[in-house]
Amino acid sequence: EALFPTGNLIDVIDIPGVGKLDATLISAGIPTIFINAHAIGFDGCELQDDINNDDKILAMLETIRAHGALAMGLIDTIDEAQSRQHTPKVAFVGKPKTYVASSGSSVAADDIDIVVRAMSMGKLHHAMMGTAAVAIGTAAAIPGTIVNQAAGGKESNSICFGHPSGTLTVGAQANNNQGTWQVTNVSMSRSARVLMEGTVRVPQESF
Repeated sequence: EALFPTGNLIDVIDIPGVGKLDATLISAGIPTIFINAHAIGFDGCELQDDINNDDKILAMLETIRAHGALAMGLIDTIDEAQSRQHTPKVAFVGKPKTYVASSGSSVAADDIDIVVRAMSMGKLHHAMMGTAAVAIGTAAAIPGTIVNQAAGGKESNSICFGHPSGTLTVGAQANNNQGTWQVTNVSMSRSARVLMEGTVRVPQESF
């Protein structure tokens, strides 16, 4: 399977009701459509409540997803997108910006290379799916993609991005073999969170 199904690092997709959008269509980890946040009126620091309660925004993002799926050859007609909700994903990216994550903690612009928000099953994901993180890292490692450009266009094998819940660092190495990009390595770090706190009562006679 080709890393870039269309053969392009950036495609221009004409979206009804939106217009022409630059998009990176990549199949790494999971098929993903990357677009610039500012191109659809966002800054990339949105949280779930900013997106998931607005039917107009959700419909726009689904239309983008459907037309991206068609361009990637994942569906043959736009109508098929309705029954193929799992893939591709839509993610919008922006330049580093300080914001408050859903956890209440501050994410500083100086600590990240990019901000990314991803849609999953019709809603903004509360953090970032691991498979989409692979796509982010891979796209960031390839000069000329939407993700790479948002991160400053630098060549790097590692990127730290801000998502709704915090940050995630993902690394990737990609080689251009006679005009065809191939991924040779992907790595990521995952944060842990507290799942449960409680009290256990032990009978006094146990001591």
